[in-house]
Amino acid sequence: MENKPIARTLRFLSQLMELHEVNPFKIKSIANAAFKVDKLPFPIAGKSLTELEKIDGIGKSIAAKIVELLENGTMVELQDLLAQTPEGIVEMMGIKGIGPKKVAIIWKELGIENVGELYYACNENRLVEAKGFGLKTQEEIKRLIEFRMAGNGKFLYSQVEQEVKGLMEEIRGIFPDALKHVAGEFRRLNEIISELVIVVGSINQEIAYQSLSQLDTLRNVVLSGTHINAELRNGLLVDIICVDKADYYYELFVNTGTTDHVEEVLSRINIPLEQPETEELIYQKAGLAWMQPELREDKNFIQEAAENKLPTLISYHDLKGTLHNHSTWSDGVNTLEEIALYCRDELKLQYLGICDHSKSAFYAKGLSIERVLQQQEEIDHLNKKITGFHIFKGIESDILNDGALDYPDEILNKFDFIVASVHSNIKMQQDKATARLIKAIENPYTTILGHPTGRLLLSRKGYDIDYKKVIDACAANNVIIEINANPVRLDLDWRWHQYALQKGVMLSINPDAHRNSGFHDMHYGVNVARKGGLTKEMCLNALALEEITQVFEKKKAGK
Repeated sequence: MENKPIARTLRFLSQLMELHEVNPFKIKSIANAAFKVDKLPFPIAGKSLTELEKIDGIGKSIAAKIVELLENGTMVELQDLLAQTPEGIVEMMGIKGIGPKKVAIIWKELGIENVGELYYACNENRLVEAKGFGLKTQEEIKRLIEFRMAGNGKFLYSQVEQEVKGLMEEIRGIFPDALKHVAGEFRRLNEIISELVIVVGSINQEIAYQSLSQLDTLRNVVLSGTHINAELRNGLLVDIICVDKADYYYELFVNTGTTDHVEEVLSRINIPLEQPETEELIYQKAGLAWMQPELREDKNFIQEAAENKLPTLISYHDLKGTLHNHSTWSDGVNTLEEIALYCRDELKLQYLGICDHSKSAFYAKGLSIERVLQQQEEIDHLNKKITGFHIFKGIESDILNDGALDYPDEILNKFDFIVASVHSNIKMQQDKATARLIKAIENPYTTILGHPTGRLLLSRKGYDIDYKKVIDACAANNVIIEINANPVRLDLDWRWHQYALQKGVMLSINPDAHRNSGFHDMHYGVNVARKGGLTKEMCLNALALEEITQVFEKKKAGK
């Protein structure tokens, strides 16, 4: 074994010891030994214990550890510490720039156990007030995690949105008269993007090909037939397809839908398809209504298109209010008044549902009963003060291990609506996790089931649940299901929207905003709601103020 792996292992041991607050002198001696070993001008493999003990900076104790490592490939002390450390914490320690002391605070004080939860906590602004942290440190950690996430070749839609727009603007600047459009996953509004596909149709295909291959924003360009394969600066793979203008719409169609979708549509065309002038014409020849790009996943909605019964998809402008948001009363950045005025004046919304964290969420300054009453007094005051707008009294009530909500009924009854969410013990078996959610759904005070699986895209898959049983329970108990619009969550998954809608369950596009800029995440919630076929009629926060007031009052009266 070379010196560097030995030094690296010793350094990792010292970091784990620091994480678990072992004797500081011992930590320092092992860290110093790691440095010394790394700089030695000779290999230490093959040295006897006596020879190792005589090397400056090593000594008897550390020499024994090195011999153990060389003979066994590991050390008992290292394995003991690893057994006490969640796998996600070990992964977190591998992120350059986050040392053991910061990881210890993140883990032991904030209750965060993996990189995905840490990234989400940065979005929620939870690191700012932790000891040794601040806004600058939080943003740097977020940047480091995003860089790490990009390393696996997959990106959140929100992470690449601006880069895609910038590249398209560059292409438009070069070829203002050419036909050009994003295709593939991005055009289908997929929540995760692994490749950006762009189709360009030009009269002079060769000139377009050569000019596009020299774009400043592209890296590692490879030319292959009509394809320009490259990467953006952030590592996102790009495939620009240059075709003759006459072939443009066919190529755009073929490169937008999934393989199954494209094959299903083309199989329905019995006559030769020659250079269609629009995508609509392709669907028309297949005997189908034109399908929005976001619906072109596999064979979804094909039957509805054949019967001309495609849903009129919800749009961002259909939203009349915003529910499930956090203020400075818990872990938000803005005051209630700042949020209300922003929603009214900037977003032109009619209402706000404030849902600060409940008392069990101690890590997020969850509201005690006394503070709930104080907040509701402020809401009453603001509703009198702010005209043309209404603040609903809500709470994000933690679902406890047994499915109970974490306030007594007399307090739950004081809210206009309640979002019930799981934030702890997310490693339950499917049957227990399902039963836990169903019990919360059956609570007569639950209005909305928040982020049903707790997933964090690209980092935590969320807890296993029986989707059908959970959705059926919501249907039976008149409970709305949240589409958490935070681009890291987007939970409920769009693949289950149709089942919910067919059962008569309304969905609610909630930003889970922790600062005013977070309200714009509703844009991403609308994206996946459209993929799931949501209409404005079945979206809770597309209801006008008077209508949603009646929904909340009816729910409370039904208890």
